[in-house]
Amino acid sequence: MAMKIGNEKFKDNVNKQMEDTFMRGAVAGAQERLRTRRLDAAEELGNWEEWRSHGEEIRQHTLDHLDYYLQELSENLQKRGGHVFFAATAEEANDYVKGIVKEKRAKKILKAKSMVTEEIGLNGVLEQEGCDVIETDLGEYILQLDDHDPPSHIVTPALHKNKEQIKDVFTEKLDYKLTSKPEELALHARERLRQEFLQADIGITGCNFAIAESGSVGLVTNEGNAGMVSDLPDTQICVMGMERIVPTFEEFEVLVGLLTRSAVGQKLTSYITALTGPRTAEEADGPSEFHLVIVDNGRSGILGTEFQSVLQCIRCAACINVCPVYRHIGGHSYNSIYPGPIGAVLTPLLGGYDDFKELPYASTLCAACTDACPVKIPLHQLLHRHRQVIVEREGRAPISEKMAMKAFGIGASSNPLYAAGSKMASSVMKPFTKDETISKGPGPLKAWTEIRDFPAPNKERFRDWFKQHEKESGKL
Repeated sequence: MAMKIGNEKFKDNVNKQMEDTFMRGAVAGAQERLRTRRLDAAEELGNWEEWRSHGEEIRQHTLDHLDYYLQELSENLQKRGGHVFFAATAEEANDYVKGIVKEKRAKKILKAKSMVTEEIGLNGVLEQEGCDVIETDLGEYILQLDDHDPPSHIVTPALHKNKEQIKDVFTEKLDYKLTSKPEELALHARERLRQEFLQADIGITGCNFAIAESGSVGLVTNEGNAGMVSDLPDTQICVMGMERIVPTFEEFEVLVGLLTRSAVGQKLTSYITALTGPRTAEEADGPSEFHLVIVDNGRSGILGTEFQSVLQCIRCAACINVCPVYRHIGGHSYNSIYPGPIGAVLTPLLGGYDDFKELPYASTLCAACTDACPVKIPLHQLLHRHRQVIVEREGRAPISEKMAMKAFGIGASSNPLYAAGSKMASSVMKPFTKDETISKGPGPLKAWTEIRDFPAPNKERFRDWFKQHEKESGKL
């Protein structure tokens, strides 16, 4: 699985997901819960806007000096005996990890939840090498068992499944015999995974924030599986996006507080772990070999551009949890492992407009995402800028849209043509008009009128009415 999770067209995905009433209900319920928890946690902290501004300042400073902090991180980790590899592309990152797997003759690989490894398609690469790759986050584990169903949310990847569906997956794949009670399902998964942890040859994690001053990798988790993945296997590999870094532990503390409150409304998550290279002679646990793979995969191309602020993202999904579009179409409609507003901005930058030019239009531009973002990414402005780039710079607007806009431009710039068009509007739209509204509009109005009515043009133009009014009042 890589950035693109399917070959279907965006509109086809949307139509399919709109018919999934359970998914839409689950998303709506989750959005309400997570949004309420986030607001409560922010209010309890106090001065939330000041914290947001501080978070934004930290992220902007780090991105402006990213080369310096990456170098510092690399040097400090290597001093502790770790290995650092800078991967310009997904292929380079996968090849490096594949090389370690071959060197160690590894067969069983356990993973903690990691969006960047999803982005580069690492699991599929390792499976092609004959490895047994096992996701240990419960949500990701469920999706993997269900024939590698893609995640639909950044924080809660199996949001689109209910407990009955999960029970069916466990029954088919794990010989599960009990009920659909969440406690029984979770316990069964825990028992199965515990055996896997003890047999793993290599552990792979992502990275929430690397800390440059110490050469550490910070993990923020709720289930404890990342600790098992990083402590038990003798070889540890961490894969991080190059922008996921902070200067010191002081900034790490600030961003973790923003992340946990914004993601699930917690003051702190259950486990906050800092990994700093392989175990020393004085330490009883941890890997004897530690590798950090720092992935570019298009990120450096965003630096210094009008879209740089999207790299401030701390993957909290607060924007997803308030998005009205995501609420109705779900995560799979985006056809990317990064859904929602952040996905609609980031995915076209990393994956290109050829496959993802529709995503910036999957927004009402209501700015709820911008208001929710804990590091103040102007998401709705970036979505609008994408649309400008697609039309003006890339020239990718549909031919029908180009022709319509050109015709409108000609008509609107000519007074006689505009007057004639406005006079004809009511007659032209009469076949589609009922009770002064258009409920089944033609052409560009079709999608709009499928879910709402459009006001029909008035039979009398305002200019004609005004002229008649002035005449009757004796002013003409």
